[in-house]
Amino acid sequence: MADQKKTKRRITSVDVAREAGLSRATVSFVLNDTPGQSIPEATRQRVLQAAARLGYTPYAPARTLRSGRSDVVLFVLPDWPQGHTVAELVDRAAQVLAGAGLTLVTHVHTGQDDDLARLWTALAPAAVFGMRPFTAHELAGMRRANIAAVLPSPEQSGHDVGSTLWLNGVGRLQAQYLIGKGHTRLAYVLPDDPRLSALGQGRAEGAAQVCAEAGLPVPIVSTIPLDTAAAAETVAGWRQPPTAVCAYNDEVALALLAGMRKLGTSLPVIGADDIPAARFALPPLTTVAQDSGELGARIAAALLRALNGEPSQLDVLPDAGIRVVERESA
Repeated sequence: MADQKKTKRRITSVDVAREAGLSRATVSFVLNDTPGQSIPEATRQRVLQAAARLGYTPYAPARTLRSGRSDVVLFVLPDWPQGHTVAELVDRAAQVLAGAGLTLVTHVHTGQDDDLARLWTALAPAAVFGMRPFTAHELAGMRRANIAAVLPSPEQSGHDVGSTLWLNGVGRLQAQYLIGKGHTRLAYVLPDDPRLSALGQGRAEGAAQVCAEAGLPVPIVSTIPLDTAAAAETVAGWRQPPTAVCAYNDEVALALLAGMRKLGTSLPVIGADDIPAARFALPPLTTVAQDSGELGARIAAALLRALNGEPSQLDVLPDAGIRVVERESA
C-alpha cells in the first residue's frame, strides 16, 4: 500500500565509504580495526566521523563470521529460581561488560547434555561463565567451538560460586548471629521447591557446623511451602520448640512470621537475601545480605582479563560481601 511506511535501510560500510570519499577497503580496515594496516590518523578520523554522521553501526552477524566469535558473553546459571540476589549479580556484570562493548546473555541450564552445545553454535560467545563448574564434556565442547575465555577454567575445576556464596557461608552467619544473641537451640526451615534442595541443605549444614563448634544440638530441620497455614502447622508441630529460627531465605522467613502470627506466638527469625519486602515485614526482618553486585563486577572483570590473555583467577572468599542486616525479627 502507498501509505505503508518503508523499512529504513541499514547503513553499510559502502555508504560510509561514499560519505568519506574513500575506498571501501580503507573504510573496512578502519571500521573493523584490522591489525597490520598503516592507516593515517587523519584518514581514520575521517572514516569515523562519516560513520557517526550516518549513524553506522557494525552488523553483528557479519562481524561474527569474520572473527569467529560474537560480542556476546554467556552466563550459564543453575536451574534455581532467579531471585533478587542473582538479579543484582547479573545486572552489575552486564554493566561492566557493556562498558567494554560486550553484551551479556544469561541461560538457565537444566542439565541436558546437548543444551549447551546448541548455545555454543548459535551464539558463538566470546566468553562463558558458569555458576557451577563445567563438566569435562562441556569444556571439550567449548574448545571445539573456539570460545576464547571460560570461567571457571579447567584449572579452576573446584571453583563453585554457587556453593561459595549461596551455601555454607549464609547458614554459618545466620547461626553465628543467633548464637551470639544467646540462643541455644536452633531450627533451620527450608523451602519445598525441589530446585532449591541442594542449596537449602548446604545452608542448613553450614548452620549445623556452627552449632557443633559451639557445643550445641544440631538444628531442627523443617521444610515448608510458602503458605501461612502450612508454616503455622510446622511451628505448632515442633515437639521441642527452638529458641530461634534460621530461614533459607526471606520468602521462607516471611511465611514463618505469618504462620506464627496465625498461632499468636513468636520466635526470633533470621532470613537471607535482604529482599525489598524484608524491611516491611511484621516485625521488620533481620536477614543476611550479600553483595552480589560486587561479585558480578568481579566476574565480569575476570572474563575481560581472560579475553585479553591476562591471568583471570576469580577469588571468591566464603564470607566475601556477606553481612547481617539487623532489624526487629531477631
